[in-house]
Amino acid sequence: MVSTKLSTASIVFKGTSKIRINQNHRHYSAPVAGAIPVSKQKYIPTSGTYPKSFLVSGIHVGVKPTNTQFPDLALLVSETPCSGAAVFTKNKFQAAPVTVSREVLERRSGDGIRAIIINAGCANAVTGKGGLNDASAMGHAVDACLKNSQTTSSTTQQEPPSDPGSTLVMSTGVIGQRLPIFKILSAVPTAYSTLSSTHSNWLLAARAICTTDTFPKLLSRTFTLPSSPSITYSLAGMTKGAGMIHPNMATLLGMLFTDAPIPAKTLKPLLTHAVDRSFNAISVDGDTSTNDTLAFLANGAAGGNPISSLDSADGKALTEIVTSFTQHLSQLVVRDGEGATKFVRVRVINSPSFADAKKIASTIARSPLVKTALYGKDANWGRILCAVGYTEGLSTGAVVPERTSVSFVPVDGSEALKLLVRGEPEVVDEKRAGKILEEEDLEILVDLGGGEEGEGREEASYWFCDFSHVGHSLRCPNVDLPTDECKGIRDD
Repeated sequence: MVSTKLSTASIVFKGTSKIRINQNHRHYSAPVAGAIPVSKQKYIPTSGTYPKSFLVSGIHVGVKPTNTQFPDLALLVSETPCSGAAVFTKNKFQAAPVTVSREVLERRSGDGIRAIIINAGCANAVTGKGGLNDASAMGHAVDACLKNSQTTSSTTQQEPPSDPGSTLVMSTGVIGQRLPIFKILSAVPTAYSTLSSTHSNWLLAARAICTTDTFPKLLSRTFTLPSSPSITYSLAGMTKGAGMIHPNMATLLGMLFTDAPIPAKTLKPLLTHAVDRSFNAISVDGDTSTNDTLAFLANGAAGGNPISSLDSADGKALTEIVTSFTQHLSQLVVRDGEGATKFVRVRVINSPSFADAKKIASTIARSPLVKTALYGKDANWGRILCAVGYTEGLSTGAVVPERTSVSFVPVDGSEALKLLVRGEPEVVDEKRAGKILEEEDLEILVDLGGGEEGEGREEASYWFCDFSHVGHSLRCPNVDLPTDECKGIRDD
């Protein structure tokens, strides 16, 4: 029996800032409390249950010259060594921190990880050897703080530059510019000295990693496992992203932390499974960033039996817990999509395989025609069916037109609105369809009817948002016409 408790946020986040809200302008960093859009305030937690022996901080450095007040450097540290795992972008132009963090994990075989440092405002991507040196320097600066805190001797020998270190590094912001590395390195001791386990610090850290996000994205929960029901474990996560969201084996920036005892050999497949069903199942604009990274640290501070296999009772329970958690966390990114007015889940059921179902869901989620129809509140199910039909890489017989059905599922629990039933169009109640599409949340249900053999029972989901004219103006703030090209490149 698995018991869970999810920390929720329903209280309006309070603040005293007098910054004017402009719905067509996204701040460089997550805005101070008073400037967070009213519709987004419900997603900000007012409390949390965080894993033992993890300390975090978020401070202002001014990585980007125009940032004069927002936190833009986050530090997350475990008081004891962790198992670590991560998934990274498949973009060919991989940012320096991606390369450095991957090397740290590989050289340590996922063991002995102590910290993650993240800066916002500069992606440190496409910056050559200098960028690699900067990313390494950030990690070694944190390692030095960790080493110094463990001894009172001033003559302790520092780790040589060739040491893999124990700190993962992440960056987000503008592509093609070098970091103000000396400014960042001089701020690391301050970030270290202000570490805390309080909810306010966790929220500050979540804010510090934001760029065009309109709100910080932070979740936490508690859970138990079958082998040790008397032990309460905690799981926390934060992420950032609002644009350049369409992953390939990883997405944007994200961090997961738990005090459950999960060895590195178990942590990586656990993370991969969860990401394939969460962060790899969301789309905002179809772009995959140069900096996409999602890391998972487990320090085992809560005790209990090590989870050595995902096939065990504990492993199966943990897989379900982490997958559900990452789905909730990743969905916050979709809800903050640039220019988004709708949060949509497309669910493909009765498919011959999970892979086929996910490919179809992904194709629908990234279709501009589907996205614009939803923004226009147009029940044009033909665009959905078209996307199903041109999905590439499907197995033979996965889609049979005469077996395929499409419906809109209202979020209020009322009966689904059937649009296509086993290849035959329904007479659509346009008034009811319009009412369903007026809502912010919507589910699109595609039933493949089991495929050619009629026996398929697999399913997959994808979460995405619509396309609006506001989204275009946010991406191309320097132009008025939608045919003009955006000026500059960002990693958001």
